[in-house]
Amino acid sequence: MIESLLLTTARVSTFDNDRLLTRASGFFFARDKSLFFVTSRHVVMDKPSKHFPNRLEIELHTDAANLTRSAVFSVYLYREGKSLWRQGSDSGGEIDVAAIELDRECLPDSVVIQCFTPAHLQSSFEEIEVGSLLLVVGFPLGFHDTLHHLPVVRQAVIASSFGLRFQGQGYFLTDARTHRGSSGAPAVMRSTAGDQILPWKLLGVHSARIDMGGRDADLDESLGLNCAWYADILLTLTA
Repeated sequence: MIESLLLTTARVSTFDNDRLLTRASGFFFARDKSLFFVTSRHVVMDKPSKHFPNRLEIELHTDAANLTRSAVFSVYLYREGKSLWRQGSDSGGEIDVAAIELDRECLPDSVVIQCFTPAHLQSSFEEIEVGSLLLVVGFPLGFHDTLHHLPVVRQAVIASSFGLRFQGQGYFLTDARTHRGSSGAPAVMRSTAGDQILPWKLLGVHSARIDMGGRDADLDESLGLNCAWYADILLTLTA
């Protein structure tokens, strides 16, 4: 049996019409009867790098008994000139998380996915200690099990006080080795209570690596730290 966690996350490619731009990670989030695909906001639009795709392609499993079978699901990002994804901001500025609603009726009838829900979000910040072990599930540099179309998992630990917005921003720090392509990956912690099919807490959405601006590239190694935006923003984005 394949672990349910690996079916929460899908490889996403961004396109300008038919021109491939980038690859990243994302995951499924269900609320009531609605289904959302969640990734980093800079995956769907990033002004500093002049990244403006107009559609996504999400790789989906289509046979629970044979994970080598998959299909590509195309999602347009604009309709009549208006963006279709949802993004948020708070007192610290824009939050690097985007959620786009998927039409369940347009998905393949045999689609195989697992979805996080509001019940998987952490409600009490005090329960999570600095140094706690996390997993980041994604597609670093696009690397994955190409036969079974599954992501890989990297270990991480919480590197800042959980629940305390680091430098006033809506994220916490993780200590993990990450790469491009991991943007939008879920940061999760094992749960011993609640959902037994998907026994994980969704704590954050991995965004990017953090480094010191004045670091001497010859003398100093990179910090190896990353920012993960608090996943409770999904309650706002999917309301």
